[in-house]
Amino acid sequence: MSKTPLAQMKGISKAFSGNVVLEGVEFEILPGEVHALMGENGAGKSTLMKILTGIYERDAGTVYMNGKEVHFKNAKEAENAGIAVIHQELNIIPYLSVTDNMFLGKELTYSKFGIVKHKEMKQKTKEYLNRLGIDIDPDIEAGELSVGQQQMVEIARAVAANMDVLIMDEPTAALTDREIEALFKVIRSLRDEGVGIVYISHRMEEIFQICDRISVLRDGQFIGVKEIPKTNFDEIVKMMVGRQLGDRFPERKTTLGPERLNIENFTCKGKFEHISFSVKQGEILGVAGLMGAGRTEIMEAIFGYRQKQSGKVLIDGKEVSIKSAYDAIQQGIGFITEDRKSEGLVLGLSVRENFSLTNLGRISKKSVISSKTEESFVDDLIQKLHVKTASRELPVKSLSGGNQQKIVIGKWIGIEPKILILDEPTRGVDVGAKKEIYQLMNQLTEQGVAIIMVSSELPEILGMSDRILVIREGKLSATLLREEADQEKIMQAATGGNES
Repeated sequence: MSKTPLAQMKGISKAFSGNVVLEGVEFEILPGEVHALMGENGAGKSTLMKILTGIYERDAGTVYMNGKEVHFKNAKEAENAGIAVIHQELNIIPYLSVTDNMFLGKELTYSKFGIVKHKEMKQKTKEYLNRLGIDIDPDIEAGELSVGQQQMVEIARAVAANMDVLIMDEPTAALTDREIEALFKVIRSLRDEGVGIVYISHRMEEIFQICDRISVLRDGQFIGVKEIPKTNFDEIVKMMVGRQLGDRFPERKTTLGPERLNIENFTCKGKFEHISFSVKQGEILGVAGLMGAGRTEIMEAIFGYRQKQSGKVLIDGKEVSIKSAYDAIQQGIGFITEDRKSEGLVLGLSVRENFSLTNLGRISKKSVISSKTEESFVDDLIQKLHVKTASRELPVKSLSGGNQQKIVIGKWIGIEPKILILDEPTRGVDVGAKKEIYQLMNQLTEQGVAIIMVSSELPEILGMSDRILVIREGKLSATLLREEADQEKIMQAATGGNES
């Protein structure tokens, strides 16, 4: 690798309203390397990259591109200089076609008349997607795609740009194993072409599989850089959190009670068929399967968010009618959705308001909110969940992804649910925050809460579940006990290699 960095940042500092977010941070990316940028949520990773790409103005420090000092005033200038970004939160416009999303702001046109070359753009879109091994109709509305497919469109759009540096922020969070494999193939190809890739992810297994070096931030400060062959999981975690994390998954000691939830013969044509299962008090039921298998749709039907053609819901042995989310909440069901940005939070509202939304009855008297009760309730959740926020009045959109996720979880804990559905509960969350969420799950099950956890991370499924359901193409493919389950058995059931 060349000794001259494609991009280099020295002594970078940044504060918001007196709150120091970065202080004297160093970072570089060399040609032909995949460089992981790691740290707990709120460590400053996203802020550092926003300074590199001209979104934020730095308070101190210097940025270099190919050895020359630069000062980007906006993201467009950074893009023109050869920096492309794949953001953690999707920037797809759902009502435009895949092709229109691919070329948004960069449309191919004829001469001075500005007539769009639709045919050529469509053909190039196919080529970009084929490079990622993805078969998607370029004419389809992007909103009709799964979250994983939308993510692949974003990745293809970034790869299509003529970049020197590619920043990837949690690029695999919504991807299937097959899509991840295709993405890694593209990353290796780009690395061979001399592109420098900044890889931000909380999935430690991926970091050690695809990256060459790791730089670690903690509380806005640069802790150090390590070469992958010369470090290990425990060392990186210690650099990130300042302590040994111990076992990744806390020990489960909960005694299971009687059946709390029974699902009988759930069917929604085109999504899932004849799904039946139960969850006991104090149990964590893991739900695994490939993206698009129907896992989320089943959970939405339980919660009344999606209408089903047939099926019964029994809670504590009694059949209940759930036709809406309101009905589900009244029956003691909470649902933490996989897409916190569009479904889990109101980003423009404060931390206090988001926590309170699902708990108005708890903080009100005769339909009037008690400010004192609300503030006490919110402060208790902030402390219990270790949410990093300068104030309960801070807008949720200003928090890191991990802290946003804690608020999504916290607002449902507040209703004291009997049943809690967690759909990808630790997506985009750092290892320290993950363990806090796992410990919280254990505390809830000790109180008798029945938890259904949908996850694409097999280590998480194996580490936290008492039983595991595997969904394949809308059908229940296997039910595995914790003691008998392993990654191979789950993947066999998920892909059709083993029907049980």
